[in-house]
Amino acid sequence: MDLEQRVAELERRLAALESAQHTAPHLGEGDFWALQGFKEQLAEVRAADGGVLFTGAVRLPTGEHYEWQHGVLTEGLLDDDWTGAAESFAALGHPVRLRLLREVVGGRRTAAELAELDEIGTTGQIYHHLRQLTGAGWLHTTGRGRYEVPAGRVVPLLVALSAARP
Repeated sequence: MDLEQRVAELERRLAALESAQHTAPHLGEGDFWALQGFKEQLAEVRAADGGVLFTGAVRLPTGEHYEWQHGVLTEGLLDDDWTGAAESFAALGHPVRLRLLREVVGGRRTAAELAELDEIGTTGQIYHHLRQLTGAGWLHTTGRGRYEVPAGRVVPLLVALSAARP
């Protein structure tokens, strides 16, 4: 093997190792244990076109724990009007809103705490972003200027973030 081939092989191996660092560890027997169980359920309901499942068990830095799963048949997804999801995706499409969500998940729950952050904007801008996130269902108020990510949105938020990773 000449030097050029050896370098090419090393580069291939390095790329494989680097991409492996961004994958989740195997949590059960086999690489697709969750998928196998879902496929068995799809077969029971005779869903020939398949389906999509996402699930998670999450402990936030605040100590809150969420377990959640959602499955839907492919037929329903492909037949739906996707424009209804635009507002939800648009709310996530701004860096300040993503930062606000990260801070709320991390324990900063009041508008005053969020206003103390650097590079977030004015109080008026913060409230604008909080209204966008609340209107799209990514946040809700718990009274007196306190915000939280609804329990049913914690795992979907983390799924969307993980899906957006390169």
